[in-house]
Amino acid sequence: MRIYSASSEETLRARKLLKDWAGEGYLTKEQYKLLEQETVSELRTTNIFLRLVLFLFTLIIVGAAAGLFFVVFLSHPSEQTAGIVFLILAGVCYAAAEVAVSQARLYRYGIEEALAVCSVGFLCGGMQAAIFSGIHFSSRPDAAQFLVPAAGGIFSLWIWRRFGFSYAFLAAMIFVLFLPGYWTSSHAAQHVMVAVFYVAGLAGVAAVRSRHRFDYLDEGYSLVEAMLWLGIYVAINLQLSSLDLLSSNLPVWLWSGTRVAPEFAKPFYWGTWVVIWCLPPIVLTRGFRQKDRFVIAVGAIVAMLTLVSNKPYLGWPRHTWDPMLLGILLTGVAVFARRWLAGGPVGIRHGFTAARLLGKDKQWMSVGSNVLGLISPQSITPEPQTSDAGVQFGGGHSGGGGASNEF
Repeated sequence: MRIYSASSEETLRARKLLKDWAGEGYLTKEQYKLLEQETVSELRTTNIFLRLVLFLFTLIIVGAAAGLFFVVFLSHPSEQTAGIVFLILAGVCYAAAEVAVSQARLYRYGIEEALAVCSVGFLCGGMQAAIFSGIHFSSRPDAAQFLVPAAGGIFSLWIWRRFGFSYAFLAAMIFVLFLPGYWTSSHAAQHVMVAVFYVAGLAGVAAVRSRHRFDYLDEGYSLVEAMLWLGIYVAINLQLSSLDLLSSNLPVWLWSGTRVAPEFAKPFYWGTWVVIWCLPPIVLTRGFRQKDRFVIAVGAIVAMLTLVSNKPYLGWPRHTWDPMLLGILLTGVAVFARRWLAGGPVGIRHGFTAARLLGKDKQWMSVGSNVLGLISPQSITPEPQTSDAGVQFGGGHSGGGGASNEF
């Protein structure tokens, strides 16, 4: 099912752990060199920056090649003809991704990822143009058009299962959001359907993950489970996922109460309010029991979102000092948790510690700092100093080299 062998991925995982352990001083140089020779993998990997560059360049190349084909061979194609060509291109891109992995042994290299992404895009565009030509997206689409996002979601799940790309699972979750709109016009029913899809996916992932608790697949399943928990919460929280909220601008969402209650029946509306207060402790409990960082992080996020959306749910007015109070609360919780963990034996309580154990945490913080620096260079670039042409140096009795005191 998975294109990479279990031994190859387990070797890469062991190699990453070796680097972390050696960076923290848990291994001597001799031990690291000896173990490094035993964890040589045939898969070709690269760093995150080159991976992103190769991903973008491959997208550009595939798009340019498709455009050139239409210009040279199909100057004015019909929608059905273009759709058939798109479907062929989807197959070609997917086959190229398979070859790139099986022959070139690429692993998270950017090239095979972009080819897989293009195959999903061409598949959806080809189905829309070839099967539903002349029927464009509207507020009341044809019920049969659900096949397009359904195919996109299923194919994204296949790519996630085949290649292990976590963002492919996220793409499948996004495709699911469009499905209920083809089946019913009731917003309440749409929210429930999306939540049911995510709950079913969560149950399946949790069942499969139990068999991979301590191998290389656990981290991938952990991220997928965290995304599903977050998806369930967003689908249930009407203040976050309502259509009115998505169409409004950010300042209005942050500082004014939303009016989504009239769109839903009161039992359903207040039922979702109860659920968004029940989900954070459930998610946090699940994360603490599994010692899962991703799930714990999602639990903290949904708890914060519950506090943020509580006033709009109740129809209370929001104030400018609300974010300040939230920041004080979060800071207090963080300081208390850190001191409580540090107060345990050797700084550990129930298997948790506030100390940094591996170097990858520091590496991710460094990557985040670099990204923030690229996004906001003006915050670190000094502004040019303006000089006044009328100001002259003066006040001395004599200048060097025969210069006067006006120099």
